[in-house]
Amino acid sequence: MIIRHLTGCGCSRRDFLRKGLYGVGVAAGLPVLLERTTAALTAQALAGTSIEAHRERILVVVELSGGNDGLNTVVPTGDDEYYRVRPNLGIPATTAIPIADGFGFHPSLVGFERLYKDGLMGVVHGCGYDNPSLSHFSSMGYWHTGVPNGGEPLGWLGRVADGVYDHDAQGNIIVNIGTRQSLAVRARNHQPLVFNDPRSFRRVGSDTEKQAIEGLRPASLDNPALEFLAATATNAVESSQFVREAAAGYSTPVDYGIGGLSPQLRRVAALINAEMPTRLYYVSYQGNSFDTHVHQADPHARLLAYTADAVRGFVEDLKRIGRASDVAIMMFTEFGRRVEENASLGTDHGTATPMFVIGAGVKGGLYGRHPSLTDLDDGNLKMTTDFRRVYATMIDEWLGFSDTKSILKGSFEPLGLFA
Repeated sequence: MIIRHLTGCGCSRRDFLRKGLYGVGVAAGLPVLLERTTAALTAQALAGTSIEAHRERILVVVELSGGNDGLNTVVPTGDDEYYRVRPNLGIPATTAIPIADGFGFHPSLVGFERLYKDGLMGVVHGCGYDNPSLSHFSSMGYWHTGVPNGGEPLGWLGRVADGVYDHDAQGNIIVNIGTRQSLAVRARNHQPLVFNDPRSFRRVGSDTEKQAIEGLRPASLDNPALEFLAATATNAVESSQFVREAAAGYSTPVDYGIGGLSPQLRRVAALINAEMPTRLYYVSYQGNSFDTHVHQADPHARLLAYTADAVRGFVEDLKRIGRASDVAIMMFTEFGRRVEENASLGTDHGTATPMFVIGAGVKGGLYGRHPSLTDLDDGNLKMTTDFRRVYATMIDEWLGFSDTKSILKGSFEPLGLFA
């Protein structure tokens, strides 16, 4: 399709749409819109054919970037081997928060204690995948795509959006709060809305760019491709305004704590309260925050406190606005840490790690089998739960889409986490 240059503006419709949509905040990782037009238009023709059992339900995915130390998060207080290999970093049983026989939370996870004891949190032991990678980049890519060692170009949440929800590029089904787009939300037929600070999330456009939008309208009357482009460009501007107004107008007495995820989850609450049509939210720590190779104890304690306080505040806020029953949270990291502490009073890259699922519909408790601390794979824990079983649980049991095989590229049995 050839798009003519606008007379006298030095700006083509192609240039404008590229610039306009990239400038709205969805720049990072967003494929060129024009290359998607045909596929998206074809998908629009199929709108309404997908199965969506729970249209009102929302999934919030939380990424603990860097490789969280699972053994010091869900502490195996009943295992002497843990204290033998971690003489300095091991969390004493006397200070851990008891949650079940032989297990306790890190003492900084006070915010998780009430969620767990109220039956709102499921902890899944030993999550990972076969032939694990110890590289941040590779392993995170496997968790993002849900296809380890598979070269999958789309994210697992992107495939959820494509498979579960009507194929509408203007639907804002996915929101990714962060400085750049995660691979996890990359979709074929849905454009994720990506932003970090709502105050700077805007796309007003220059005079020539505004002319370009208007210039698309007459031509689009007989051209569905141009109509799609015009609608998407207009939606980018309108969405940025909606996000700014929703965030600016939101006030809550709930304390989300400081740092970490607190501003991101507060923004998610604001959008849910404003009835944003989003069904998939993605938030994460910046950089490799949980990569605790050196002097782990204090920074890890702070990170866990930030995380627990923010999640507890978010759940409390959802209850306050009457949306607690509509939202589930899934929290993960790309890998755990080695069983034995290192000489720098830290821990190195490991493998299996716990995952957390939180929400009013969750059947709280411990799930799966905790990995052995003595039967190791080159000093690392052996995976006991494929992480894609948790993904399948969220897709099937929470979102209500039973064909998880088509999304996850394989068969993975849900865990029965939801009532």
